[in-house]
Amino acid sequence: MNQGELRRLLAANLLLVFAVILTALAPAFFWDGFTVLGTHLAWLCVCSVGVGTLSVILHLALKTGLSSKRSSVTHKISRFLKCCMYFFMSCILFHAIIVLYGAPLIESVTETFLFAVLLSTFTTLQCLCILGPNIQAWMRVFSKNG
Repeated sequence: MNQGELRRLLAANLLLVFAVILTALAPAFFWDGFTVLGTHLAWLCVCSVGVGTLSVILHLALKTGLSSKRSSVTHKISRFLKCCMYFFMSCILFHAIIVLYGAPLIESVTETFLFAVLLSTFTTLQCLCILGPNIQAWMRVFSKNG
């Protein structure tokens, strides 16, 4: 990576940190009684949507990710649907991991799943924006010898 790419990556990550801080502070001006701890389910939703939207916009604006040789509409729709499916599968996987680490299985399903969505937004969505739904690229990046 050259200096320009590193600066863009740093700026994008700083914007994401700013988005998390903004999702904790901004709703209090528009929503009476909003606190991160008191209305934690609403904050999880607001934070996931805010950070996810900003991530996708930043990756589209900064042109990060692998360029696709095929630019047909059906190919783009297919890639989008695959990315949505991978994101949902990562939410289910994170939910299972959180339950295995001790979260209540029955009593707090909503809280646990929204936390899994937040974790997937911060991890899997970034990889989907950069690598796309290419399993070989994911294995190459995340394998020991890749």
